[in-house]
Amino acid sequence: MQYVKLGSTGLDVSRICLGCMTFGLPDRGTHEWTLDEEASRPLIRQALEAGITFFDTANVYSDGTSEEIVGRALRDFARRDEIVLATKVHGRMRPGPNGGGLSRKAIMTEIDHSLRRLGTDYVDLYQIHRWDPHTPVEETMEALHDVVKAGKARYIGASSMYAWQFSKAQYTARLHGWTRFVSMQNHYNLLYREEEREMLPLCADQGVGVLPWSPLARGRLTRDWDTTTHRSESDAFGSRLYPEGDRAIVEAVTRIAGERGVPRAQVALAWLLHQDTVTAPIVGASKPQHLQDAVAAVELELSDKEIEELERPYTPHEVSGH
Repeated sequence: MQYVKLGSTGLDVSRICLGCMTFGLPDRGTHEWTLDEEASRPLIRQALEAGITFFDTANVYSDGTSEEIVGRALRDFARRDEIVLATKVHGRMRPGPNGGGLSRKAIMTEIDHSLRRLGTDYVDLYQIHRWDPHTPVEETMEALHDVVKAGKARYIGASSMYAWQFSKAQYTARLHGWTRFVSMQNHYNLLYREEEREMLPLCADQGVGVLPWSPLARGRLTRDWDTTTHRSESDAFGSRLYPEGDRAIVEAVTRIAGERGVPRAQVALAWLLHQDTVTAPIVGASKPQHLQDAVAAVELELSDKEIEELERPYTPHEVSGH
């Protein structure tokens, strides 16, 4: 495993981040394909043994049970000071007013609930899961700053939004002397590269670490185009992300993987790791092979010709994932 700084901070993270949306009780929340605690723990342990020290979850994943499962496993298998633990806030956690969003009340409430579920007194990275158009950005940024100053989070990060929104949040924090975001968790992979237009150049200019979600395009880059899985059949959100025209890119991944004699996932992740702006892709895993491929991709070097072949079929997409 390789380790790099998260953006312009002094924080070292593994080049692969384990995405923990896969872990959670299937009967809680909207992800019926998740793994329960018994099935999740061996994968978390395997990740640690492979040198992965960076773990990302969220309060909304399986109605909080992802945080609970991940927190217990990390307490049993790792030393807290040796891992980087991230979670997120924004999604609705309860009905009625103030049950979601990025108001001061929501943030202060949800950080305490997340810490309780995770079984820790701080998270290393506390991220806003999306932009909240109904709350003044000043309120959100000051509340996040206070979370950091209270010692409940070491750093703060953001997730999918427009570049102008991210810039506005950063400028607001700087203007008031508040904590700024150190990372951007955005939708970025071989099938969706719209982030290259504005968000990635902004992050590069401002020294912000990039943590792509769905680096394998919901598994699209790892299997034949017409093949489905239990997750893809029940994933209404993911079904809208990748149009038929993306088939040519999947075929290019297949050709190069065949020539290399490696799984397709390794090729797709190696391309992402090749991008200068990317710190660590957030990789989900429901089988041991998924982790093995992610770790192997760190060492896989693609040629310029292979990269050109992978990138050539891309066509502009509608903005998605925000």
